[in-house]
Amino acid sequence: MEEEIINRVANSKLKTFDLEEIYPEGERVLFDIKDWLFEEIILKEKDFREAVLKHDWSKYQNSFVAVTCSVDAIVPSWAFMLVASELTPFANKVVVGNLELLETVIYQELIGFLDFKSFENLPVIIKGCSEKPIPASAFAFLIAKLQPIARSILFGEACSTVPLYKMKK
Repeated sequence: MEEEIINRVANSKLKTFDLEEIYPEGERVLFDIKDWLFEEIILKEKDFREAVLKHDWSKYQNSFVAVTCSVDAIVPSWAFMLVASELTPFANKVVVGNLELLETVIYQELIGFLDFKSFENLPVIIKGCSEKPIPASAFAFLIAKLQPIARSILFGEACSTVPLYKMKK
């Protein structure tokens, strides 16, 4: 007589949190101001302001933008602020830094706004594999939110997890 195969994982109270599921769609752009510097080393205010004024900022509509300067130049803070002020009406998010910082800020905000009540006193698996560029810091943000409320936290897939935290009784 054949025994029915029972999926114990599906029938358990185990909840999975997949950071990829909250990944916001939109192009990620690294905006480098080096081309607006004189000989890629000196910021001339008049020329810089003119370049900012002439640039078509609308092409960053609904994108996520990291503003940077990839050359070793002294760039005053107001220059990044000026670029950010032009990007803000169009972009979903603007940061000064690299694309990893951009993803970090995106996830920090997303996780900060989530309601975690449905994870209270339950074992939680944080899914590890993803196709999207999820920064390591996003996992730390998630742990900070889940640890005070989850019964236990595991990392990986239901078939192969690494225990991270277990609530003390």
